[in-house]
Amino acid sequence: MTDPHWLDDVEMRAWLGFVRTRDLIAAAVGRDSSRESNLTYVEYSVLAYLASSPDHRLTFADLAAKLEWSQSRLSHQITRMEKRGLVAREPIPDDARRTAARLTPRGTDVLSTAAPAHVDSVRRHMVDVLDREQLAALADIYDTLLAHHRKAATPD
Repeated sequence: MTDPHWLDDVEMRAWLGFVRTRDLIAAAVGRDSSRESNLTYVEYSVLAYLASSPDHRLTFADLAAKLEWSQSRLSHQITRMEKRGLVAREPIPDDARRTAARLTPRGTDVLSTAAPAHVDSVRRHMVDVLDREQLAALADIYDTLLAHHRKAATPD
């Protein structure tokens, strides 16, 4: 058995920095979202993706892909959000095996009310903490990491 290739100080700092800040920022934005609009961070994300889609509607497969979730996880989330009147399930007319999620008028109203506070929270907890050069570098880093992981997840 070979020894593991342990992380050096810079690698460990980068890894722990990512893990800790991701959790801290997501928790802070989530707390702000719940307090301001009674939406969880996850609910806000679902509503935002639907709002930015044609007809405020996406198939479960497309929405799950955007959120990078399993369709099972999405189905459970949609069920909870349906009970609150935020989204509705719709059959796909030409494919009875597929379902779409649609933003309801209530979901649109809730999202419209929540969006300004959400953006303010994202700015306060992340964007405005960094200067423009740092923000651009961070965006480039995340683009590289996302491309790597999406490529790895795509079967050849």
